[in-house]
Amino acid sequence: MYLTWFDSNSWLLEIGNQRILLDPWLVGSLTFGNLDWFFKGSRPQERPIPENIDLLLLSQGLEDHAHPETLKQLDHQMKVVGSPNAAKLLQSLDYTAVTSLAHGESFNLNEQVEITAVPGSTVGYNLVENGYLLKEVSTGLTLYYEPHGTHSLEVKKFAPVDVVITPIVDITLPLGVPVIKGSKSALEVAQWLKPQVMLPTAAGGDVIFEGLLTKFLKAEGSIKEFNSLLNQNNLTTQVMEPQPGDRVELQLQKRALAI
Repeated sequence: MYLTWFDSNSWLLEIGNQRILLDPWLVGSLTFGNLDWFFKGSRPQERPIPENIDLLLLSQGLEDHAHPETLKQLDHQMKVVGSPNAAKLLQSLDYTAVTSLAHGESFNLNEQVEITAVPGSTVGYNLVENGYLLKEVSTGLTLYYEPHGTHSLEVKKFAPVDVVITPIVDITLPLGVPVIKGSKSALEVAQWLKPQVMLPTAAGGDVIFEGLLTKFLKAEGSIKEFNSLLNQNNLTTQVMEPQPGDRVELQLQKRALAI
């Protein structure tokens, strides 16, 4: 299994001989509702769009997961799986092979990877977006992704999970209101799933953030502190911190397949 982190929540997952592009923001700037004065993310140079993508996978319909400018440049005939909210956006952009995946539903990618949607982050007042459990059919190796650190109790039934991608650093507003749930939530899911490897997401990489909102956001925690939490709780999980653009091979111990 190989993973490439581009920055923010953008990943290329190479699993089961399939190339899955996850929540990509690769070109242009990141804003919400075109309100640059409120929030804007930019980077020194754009990321090249990966070739030979077998699936585009979107967890949410918001711009930091379904980035409009990036989506406009991708092949609109590729297979796409997304939350119902993301699927509506993709259909409005004339993507032709879109599968909307509700919580508990699964999608089989070329008989190689099984993707199951689980409850993820709450957006707005009552919209619960998707997290995903990906299973490599040939080996049984599994990967769990939730980009805001909101972990449903439903994921416990998938334990043990080999790889977890989730935030490890907390991002909060004043009075401790969470925007991204990091260390405490990540520790809890590590205790549930006993992963071999964890990788942080939602961090900025070399992204530059500007705008009014950034003046109120506060980051708390670090990889070093999270490793200490794992040790204190007798967890042997390895935390990896890839650099943007690096293709990382995960050395995972294969579990025995059920007969």
